[in-house]
Amino acid sequence: MRFRSWGIALATAAALVTIPAQTTPASAAESLLSQGKTAMSSSDESAGTAASYAVDGNTGTRWSSAGTDTQWLQVDLGATATITKVVLNWETAYGKDYRIQVSGNGSTWTDIKTVTNGDGGTDTLDVSGQGRYVRLYGVSRATQYGYSLWEFQVFGDAGGTTPTACDTTNAAKGKTATASSTENAGTPASNAFDGDNGTRWSSQSSDPQWVQVDLGSSQDICKVDLNWEAAYAKAFKIQASANGQDWTTLKDVTNGTGGTASYDVSGSGRYLRVLGTTRGTVYGYSLWEVAVHTGSGGTGPIQGGGDLGPNVIVVDPNTSGLQAKFDQVFSKQESNQFGSDRYQFLLKPGTYNGINAQLGFYTSISGLGLNPDDTKINGDITVDAGWFNGNATQNFWRSAENLSIKPVNGTDRWAVAQAAPFRRIHVEGGLNLAPNGYGWASGGYIADSKIDGTVGPYSQQQWYTRDSSVGGWTNGVWNMTFSGVQGAPATNFDTGPYTTLDTTPVSREKPFLYLDGNDYKVFVPGKRTNSRGVSWPANAGGTSLPLSQFYVVKPGATASTINAALAQGLNLLFTPGVYHLDQTINVTRANTVVLGLGLATIVPDNGVDAMHVADVDGVRLAGFLIDAGRTKSDTLLQIGGAGASADHAANPTTMQDVFIRIGGAGPGLATNSVVVNSDDVIVDHTWIWRADHGEGVGWETNRADYGLVVNGDDVLTTGLFVEHFNKYDVLWNGERGRTIFFQNEKAYDVPNAAAVTHDGIVGYAAYKVADSVDTHEAWGLGSYCNFTSDPSIVQQHGFQVPVKAGVKMHDIQVVSLGGKGQYAHVINNTGAPTSGTDTVPSKITLFP
Repeated sequence: MRFRSWGIALATAAALVTIPAQTTPASAAESLLSQGKTAMSSSDESAGTAASYAVDGNTGTRWSSAGTDTQWLQVDLGATATITKVVLNWETAYGKDYRIQVSGNGSTWTDIKTVTNGDGGTDTLDVSGQGRYVRLYGVSRATQYGYSLWEFQVFGDAGGTTPTACDTTNAAKGKTATASSTENAGTPASNAFDGDNGTRWSSQSSDPQWVQVDLGSSQDICKVDLNWEAAYAKAFKIQASANGQDWTTLKDVTNGTGGTASYDVSGSGRYLRVLGTTRGTVYGYSLWEVAVHTGSGGTGPIQGGGDLGPNVIVVDPNTSGLQAKFDQVFSKQESNQFGSDRYQFLLKPGTYNGINAQLGFYTSISGLGLNPDDTKINGDITVDAGWFNGNATQNFWRSAENLSIKPVNGTDRWAVAQAAPFRRIHVEGGLNLAPNGYGWASGGYIADSKIDGTVGPYSQQQWYTRDSSVGGWTNGVWNMTFSGVQGAPATNFDTGPYTTLDTTPVSREKPFLYLDGNDYKVFVPGKRTNSRGVSWPANAGGTSLPLSQFYVVKPGATASTINAALAQGLNLLFTPGVYHLDQTINVTRANTVVLGLGLATIVPDNGVDAMHVADVDGVRLAGFLIDAGRTKSDTLLQIGGAGASADHAANPTTMQDVFIRIGGAGPGLATNSVVVNSDDVIVDHTWIWRADHGEGVGWETNRADYGLVVNGDDVLTTGLFVEHFNKYDVLWNGERGRTIFFQNEKAYDVPNAAAVTHDGIVGYAAYKVADSVDTHEAWGLGSYCNFTSDPSIVQQHGFQVPVKAGVKMHDIQVVSLGGKGQYAHVINNTGAPTSGTDTVPSKITLFP
């Protein structure tokens, strides 16, 4: 805590603006527009000085920023207004030079007042402008601290545009319609969309059947009216789609009674479908009319907050049939490796007794407390590999977070492979990372967790643990790496698998959803340096953002709506689902949070890039999957534009539990998977994967040349998993880069040595540091080969770096899996070749 003088000086500024000695009451024509409205800021000093406190009408609470210049505070008035006066009630830490700005979209700003040589106190500024958003933009501080305001008040006339209701016009009338079947030529699909209640569509008498309409362009769908003939649906779904192939359920009706009914829905799509699953009669399905209402004609802003959609399952300790809910989702997802279903379980604070939450693919479980021990499970959260004959090497894409577990038999089982983070968990017992029967396993990642008992990796080939506490750690196969872990084993890479760093140089925990009373908020943890052990319960330096500051993205949402929400100043919360994009998502505002639930999946169509992040401070990307589309994208995720050079050391962008997949769920193509151009970025746990199995897999079918390309300086990766790319898996061009833990497999499907021969070298290194780099350091790295298409390939090396005093590689190894291909060296031309058909690593503890 920091202490200051609390006196407020009242004076007159001597430059561009004359500041009266005290606040002048607003005239009758002026209204206070800002109080209680959504406020955001470039930074908050702490959770107790959040942006919202500057517009709460309470002069005993305040907003304060981080202690740097160019900070801002903005308020969303909810609609365009005429702004006539702004009053700033400064705390002692005031702005010396600042601007008042307005914006219609939260992205493009216009100055309406400039103040220089301000001296704090209360500033009452007469202004003239129009906008929905009003911002204080601090240019220079008057003290060593940040900017701090007791109150930020905006006065004016709220005679601007307001949100409009759902359009009463039927957007489907006369549009092209199709159906799974028709009863006869007199009952075609088009009859359900002709606006005539005397004509109808009817299907054949079997389940399931559907009728759909093409709205002609993507629309925000808010209501659907159904007028059933006597042959109605007892159970049906109203669904939307961007492409007419991948469908999202907007409404699931299980007790339909026919007649006429209207359903309020929320989603977007070009196509709308009514899918009948259970008939109410012996006949088929029959609809006189389907009317679709949209919000596309409205002029109102995109609203933040709202419900979390159909695939977020919120429970409390008194939820009836809770075990059955877990079992039902697991039965669908246990082996659903490349399916489209996504689920998120959210557990309200309390004690849950006797449950076993088994997690399958695309299933996440999280507690809704501010701390893990707020949500206690006397039971288990289990991942095993029975679906794959005891082999856990494909237990991908699932997660557990922010709760405590007291296992029934004393030890919880978490037998996972890549992309299965275990974050912010308190295990009151031990943790077993191997499947039942100790079959093969290839994981994994733990962070910000406390395991009271012993962690047993057993058959796990590799594992990375960061900023945690363990009661003990037994064995491991090849690469067990730790940073900032209390109780971790000492480094022993000569004869064992261990690489241990006492602290993590820079870290920031992943943002997470929690409940504050009955209100959802997202906690955004602060940066830590030289960290060791868990960040909770203190949660020091974090910020809480209300859900109203997030556009809650639901299946069917379009890229244009998502970008409009970002431009408006909202953060993004992707609910579980698959999102097809026809344009790139552009994150341009500092400190934007993009958070996914339930492994929400973004698919770029028509060759667009999935997401670009501007070269700004403090963007948080977390908890989602980017799946390459069938048409080649240049770069799936880009952080910072080409040539980015701004210093973000005080507030870096973070990428956490963001996973990339090329192929597997179908053909996918990209030249680059992730390109980091910004400086100081933290990549904390990612799996960047060109698929080696599934649908659409082949050397050219799911071609992707590069996994991770780092051009920025001072970038840190912790828990880096990158596999199977056609060229370099990791290519590092930036200075002073650091990696703690790296896991790699070279592409299985290399057709022959000629296909990967370049510059006189056979094979692209798994991890290449460019010759131009002077300083780079890495710890705990492994690359494995399994050349199934041509086992005769001998790859020159797993790692390639310039031989310079500032480049140091600690504890690196290469392994030939079953003798299918070999490495000639570990790094450059150094290190023994791998040993025939035995999967015995060839190691180097320090290079050079």
